[in-house]
Amino acid sequence: MPLPNNNLGASVRKGSIIQKLPVAKLTKVSSKKKDDEEGVDTGDGLDEWSGGKALTKPAGQLELTEAELKEEITRILTANNPHAPQNIVRYSFKERSYKSTSIVDQLAVHFVLEGSLLHQDSDEARRLRAKESLPEGSYDRTKKRLFSITIPDSAIPVEDGGEVEEGGVEDRPDSVASKTDKQEPKLTNQFNFSERASLTLTNPLRVGRDSIWEIYDAYVEELQKQEKNKEKQKSVQSRKHNDKSKKKMMLMETQSDDITKVAKASKIFERMVNQNTFDDIAQDFKYFEDASDEFRDQKGTLLPLWKFQYDKARRLSVTALCWNKKYQDLFAVGMGSYDFSKQGRGMLIFYSLKNSAFPEYIYPTSSGILCLDIHEQHSYLVAVGFYDGCVAVYNLKEEGLEPVYKSTAKTGKHTDPVWQVRWQNDDMDSNHNFCSVSSDGRVVSWTLVKNELVFTDIIRLSLNGTVSEGPDSVQQSTCGTSFDFHKQIDYLFLVGTEEGKIHKCSKTYSSQFLETYNAHSMAVDTVKWNHFHPKVFISCSSDWTVKIWDHTINTPMFTFDLNAAVGDVAWSPYSSTVFSAVTTDGTVHVFDLNVNKYKAICQQQVVAKKKTKLTHIEFNPIYPVIILGNDRGYVTSLKLSPNLRKKPKAKKGQELPKGPEVEIAKMEKLLSFLREPERSTV
Repeated sequence: MPLPNNNLGASVRKGSIIQKLPVAKLTKVSSKKKDDEEGVDTGDGLDEWSGGKALTKPAGQLELTEAELKEEITRILTANNPHAPQNIVRYSFKERSYKSTSIVDQLAVHFVLEGSLLHQDSDEARRLRAKESLPEGSYDRTKKRLFSITIPDSAIPVEDGGEVEEGGVEDRPDSVASKTDKQEPKLTNQFNFSERASLTLTNPLRVGRDSIWEIYDAYVEELQKQEKNKEKQKSVQSRKHNDKSKKKMMLMETQSDDITKVAKASKIFERMVNQNTFDDIAQDFKYFEDASDEFRDQKGTLLPLWKFQYDKARRLSVTALCWNKKYQDLFAVGMGSYDFSKQGRGMLIFYSLKNSAFPEYIYPTSSGILCLDIHEQHSYLVAVGFYDGCVAVYNLKEEGLEPVYKSTAKTGKHTDPVWQVRWQNDDMDSNHNFCSVSSDGRVVSWTLVKNELVFTDIIRLSLNGTVSEGPDSVQQSTCGTSFDFHKQIDYLFLVGTEEGKIHKCSKTYSSQFLETYNAHSMAVDTVKWNHFHPKVFISCSSDWTVKIWDHTINTPMFTFDLNAAVGDVAWSPYSSTVFSAVTTDGTVHVFDLNVNKYKAICQQQVVAKKKTKLTHIEFNPIYPVIILGNDRGYVTSLKLSPNLRKKPKAKKGQELPKGPEVEIAKMEKLLSFLREPERSTV
């Protein structure tokens, strides 16, 4: 076949170029340009692949800036069909109008495959049977299933009206076409057909002595015997295991009993060693009396005794102190933090004067402790208030570190820090109960009932002195910082607030305050009734002042400026006129109003002035000892010199009267001097 002229020319040119290549010394660039102009294929494939390929840019391509190219465009794929109509309207017979339907069919069919099975009674099946010369109603008895008719490809119509050629169909050995020569079994009615798997199992009758059922029963008996033997073996093994575990438990119990016996002896031994180590301090506590007090002109001193500290509580502050009324050498220390930006864990610790080296009891807490109180009659019960608003009761007799009672949000816990807790007398059902005051303005009574705390709101503090219902009462509520109940009158109590006011309240009359005292210019840190005189109470604040009040008079009877923020104040248990206060500059102030009404008879710095701040003070119930807590987690014990606990000397042949009446008369005498000028002015 002759080739066209252009192909011939191209082949001739290729031959000529190949012959000229070794002769001509032309550069590759010029030869390529010529070839491109003439449209000649050089045949040098190496040069084409080694050279860089230039990108061709379509003429109508959109030009984007660098920022537009870097912009990320997100596309969210959903299961919704974008081509589905959204405006389908159907007639609503209920509303008698056309309503648009929100339910749209999102299904899109992408592929449909027609099956090759036909129903045997259909017209198409009869036509195919006639075409393939199959007997009507054929049935495969060997396989016991409906016979399926496979549609040959030659019978499938094509869209343009023609038929597919038969040559493209592959004959299968199980197809209908391959079985045309064989005689097919008769087809049965498909509706009366049932498989063996769907039939009910009917066992054959028991006939004869050596039947199948006798063999079956023998096998069943043998299986039952084997299972019984296995159960017996398991029970024997379990008994052996239980015996071993019982022996281990007995060993553990005997070991624990031995440990408990040793624990008591070791505790006594530890106390003996500790008292021998600090024998000089024990001797001072028992016998030392400062003889120089006779030459000090009624002034006294404080003798340092033991220092109590626990290594794991160093970074915590002493936030509460309380002596045990039954065991006078035991006292509780609450650990927490007054820095509200650094709140965290807390700790409840019990120390004894018999062993200053290590605590008697340790209870770690998840929230900082701010107050505590030990029950007077049941000294093993300790009420605790936390920074997170919870109150809890610890039982020293119970094992474990968790409290036996604790308030929750369901049982009415406070929403702000709890500043004071106080045990009360048992109610009419002999249930123990205590009260608490918090910054949320609530004074709550908690009753120990079975395994839960039941709360009752006594009063809600407010700015205007009345309790108003509704949402406005929340806005007008004030923060309670301290409180104390009267020693003789159960229902009477005082509440100190953050505004510096002191409210006299009653349990039986909770709609408003009985009296309000404008006490301090800052928050009232402590308010306490006198142990002896029923009308006198004392208060202190961070405004540097300590004030003594008669609750029947709105103005203070005595005011003392201590030149530093006062952390705590406490009445002495042996005299109605002696009290002590601690300030943040590390100084202890002891006053005796019977000796000096204007100045403290003892001012002694106990800790470093700039590094440590004193937070709390407590008098021992029977010993002339006070304990001081500071913000570094230490507790210091001090002994009062004779001048600080001086009693009037008895004349020869006379006996001085003793008892609370004497202390009441002593305080009443002082108050009478202050009341007389007021009466004369009136």
